[in-house]
Amino acid sequence: MFVKAIFLTGFMGTGKTTIGKALAERLKVPVYDMDEFIAEMTGKEVKTIFKEQGEEFFRDLETKSIRKLPLEDVVITTGGGLPVRTENRKYMMENGIVVFLHTDLDVIFERLKEDENRPLALHASKEDLTELYLSRKTAYEDCSFMIKTTGKSINEVTEEMIERLERQDTGNTE
Repeated sequence: MFVKAIFLTGFMGTGKTTIGKALAERLKVPVYDMDEFIAEMTGKEVKTIFKEQGEEFFRDLETKSIRKLPLEDVVITTGGGLPVRTENRKYMMENGIVVFLHTDLDVIFERLKEDENRPLALHASKEDLTELYLSRKTAYEDCSFMIKTTGKSINEVTEEMIERLERQDTGNTE
């Protein structure tokens, strides 16, 4: 049904990986999770890369890695910071359909407060996470379309995404 890659973007904790897997299963295409891909490529967990080499080094890895993935009949789940770089957003928009998964910050904060695998959220306050989200919001909004996920099941989000993809509804509306 789809030829172009489908890139899922959004802040950490929005469900990109979970929804990406469900969407790929429904579309019968492979799914690539950027963090998992980088971990396999480097032999290190993301949190270890952050700790040992820093965020900038990791962002460089993301930029290089996204260009190594297939661009047809595939779902790619990005890290929350990947779209911040203009070159990454441009690459995704030129080579696929970019879907911004939007989740209310209160829900995100609840999901992240116990997650030890997210280096930027581990010791962050709600105010810190809000500030980080707001600094990235414009980058996330540079997409083919947005789907609000708050209060929706994985199946509901997946169905909405498939409907929008089928009708080529790429307006950035709710």
